[in-house]
Amino acid sequence: MDNYDIGTRAVRLAEYITETGATVRAAAAMFGVSKSTVHKDVSVRLKRQDPSLYREVRTVLEKNLLERHIRGGKATKLKYLAEKELTKSGN
Repeated sequence: MDNYDIGTRAVRLAEYITETGATVRAAAAMFGVSKSTVHKDVSVRLKRQDPSLYREVRTVLEKNLLERHIRGGKATKLKYLAEKELTKSGN
């Protein structure tokens, strides 16, 4: 993949993240790339290519980082509720 494609990918990833509020993991899954690639594209490449879009993406990613513990707590709660329901139905 040449530099033009990588630069285009960085912009497309950034636009997707800012429009949807997606996490790095969600963006990586959507575009079929690794989380490391998303990080590199939106933090290093995008900063040089489009500084204003870079600032927008950083705002979304910082918000996601602050909310991460909440999402993790919800996932844990759902896991244990599901296990509790399985235990109830098994008795």
